[in-house]
Amino acid sequence: MTHSPTETRELLKADTFGHIERVQVGDEIFVRRDTRSAHWLLRALARWAARHEARGLERLRGIDGVPQLRRWDGHVLERSYLAGAPMQTAQPRDPRWYRDAHRLLRALRARGLAHNDLAKEPNWLVRAGGSPAVLDFQICWISRRRGGWFRMLAREDLRHLLKHKRTYCPDALTPVERRLLKRRSWLARTWKASGKRVYKYIARRWFGYWDDDGGALSSRRRTDGTSREP
Repeated sequence: MTHSPTETRELLKADTFGHIERVQVGDEIFVRRDTRSAHWLLRALARWAARHEARGLERLRGIDGVPQLRRWDGHVLERSYLAGAPMQTAQPRDPRWYRDAHRLLRALRARGLAHNDLAKEPNWLVRAGGSPAVLDFQICWISRRRGGWFRMLAREDLRHLLKHKRTYCPDALTPVERRLLKRRSWLARTWKASGKRVYKYIARRWFGYWDDDGGALSSRRRTDGTSREP
């Protein structure tokens, strides 16, 4: 008689939008985002975000450096697990990492996708072999026509990468990259002036968690990102 492999779970994050687990079934390891545990007022929004992430991952299928979609059933999203450390832990100082990360952004752009949340260091991963990866596509922008709005968001993705490079590898910035860093879009200026403050106020006061460019603190549990992806 054949027995099914035992499923083991490790909670990575839990908040008002649901919970995220690292799951192992036999030799396979993957990440499960379950929206069924979201606060009832936010359950529809949590499902929308997970569905949108599934669409983004489907668009990026086959690209190395992004999670691969395993399953989406309308409530639970499963994606492949990428081993490594988040940027704020690894603090990449090798210029080659940033060149590879730029190539990864170009691959996303070629598929008509802008990540739209790369200011957050936990969304960047330094993998075990030293290569970059990108996580968390819940608010990505998917475009067929790749018009002006899409191009602006894609430039913002690159500008956020260069901001991280300025933090951890400043001597490797080229003159062109320094000029690009100074060219903030009207969207970035507006967000910094007002939208970011409103977002943080709502996140902290209404939903009870802290979320900023350096990481996220859940109201119930902090993501463990010391050696594994969040």
